[in-house]
Amino acid sequence: MQKSIAYALMLAATLGLAACDKPSEDKAEEAREAQSEAQESMNDAAEHSNDAARAADEAAQERAEENNAATPAPPAIPAPPPAGQQQQ
Repeated sequence: MQKSIAYALMLAATLGLAACDKPSEDKAEEAREAQSEAQESMNDAAEHSNDAARAADEAAQERAEENNAATPAPPAIPAPPPAGQQQQ
């Protein structure tokens, strides 16, 4: 979805630049620059998202390890006697 938004923004920027009175060479260069900036922004956002996901995963693993270390083993429950035998 982020790519489609980025492409829509690049298309809008290109069309906006095409409507100006500058020569078409300048418009094309500006469109390429806008596209490059948009791509860099998308890459940065993806990198930050990946970093945040890694940090959240590491924190969850640490919490799980802490919980496993802090939780005592449950007490053993004796099995019920087989049917037909009386308890003493």
